[in-house]
Amino acid sequence: MNTAINYDAHRATPDARYGYQVFTIGSFSFTRDEYFVRVSYPKGTYVSDVGLFLRAMMRDVAWGFFYGWVNFDDVFGTVNHYGSVDVFVGSYNAGYQSAGTDFCERFDANKLYDCFHALLSDWTNEGFDPFAAPLETGSPYGSKHGNNDAAVNFQRELAERFVGSPGDTELRTDARGFTVNRQFADVPQDEPEVHTEPGFEGQLSAFNLFAYLSRSPVTWNPSIASVVGQSAYCPTSEEHMLPILHGNDRVEWFIQLSDEITWQVADKATAAPRAMITMKAGDIAAMPADISHRGFSPKRSMLLVWENMTPGLEERYGSGELAPTAAEF
Repeated sequence: MNTAINYDAHRATPDARYGYQVFTIGSFSFTRDEYFVRVSYPKGTYVSDVGLFLRAMMRDVAWGFFYGWVNFDDVFGTVNHYGSVDVFVGSYNAGYQSAGTDFCERFDANKLYDCFHALLSDWTNEGFDPFAAPLETGSPYGSKHGNNDAAVNFQRELAERFVGSPGDTELRTDARGFTVNRQFADVPQDEPEVHTEPGFEGQLSAFNLFAYLSRSPVTWNPSIASVVGQSAYCPTSEEHMLPILHGNDRVEWFIQLSDEITWQVADKATAAPRAMITMKAGDIAAMPADISHRGFSPKRSMLLVWENMTPGLEERYGSGELAPTAAEF
């Protein structure tokens, strides 16, 4: 696998056929038409439905390449090395590996981000929100018409301490004017009362997490609602399916807060299926560091993702120093 980092900027050239830009960075070229994305690389061409591709790209860009692997499907994706990022085709797919058609190139994270953000902005048409559930937005298909940068530039909420604490009150979804989602109309919106002893004012806060999530305007987008040391609580609302297969570089904990999600679990290195798991309200699961997973939520649901943000953790799991599971029996 190539580990030399490419620091070159991307190039964008117009395509008169459909009005979209063609984006090139390193050995990769990205082209879209009315229905499909084509990614050309030294060993061939990868093709994807443009709607699926844009929804996955939205998460990759908004999450800053996230923890570890962001697989757009079982062929194409990125791996975050925290400063540099791999773009790969088939590198974690047994079929591509055996055929010798897998390819990977490493880029400076900022250069790749600029390319992907520009692509997402140019390829997202007016009326389509790649962060929204399919029933809540328009079509991604057709020739170039307008844009939706308001959606593309949506910033996920990143509390530095705890939602509602001093310095984070502006992150409250209700303060930002978001309305209760159509599928959470029955969620109570009352907030807890906080009474502190004299001298401790401003040091204790509380908020209604269910009300907070009921106003989330996007899907499959974990915000950070609290941080204690290197431990982050990342709640999110889910509808339809997770647009990526997330490959963990650390153990990741899921707490199902409402309704249910079915998880498709595969081997991270080969994409071979490993399990199907349905989590219902109250269920807790630890996703191992050697798998990829994609969720399917038939009704908008609430999920709490618990992340360990300890620096260097990915290297300890990657080297085998730490077992890929949370516990061994």
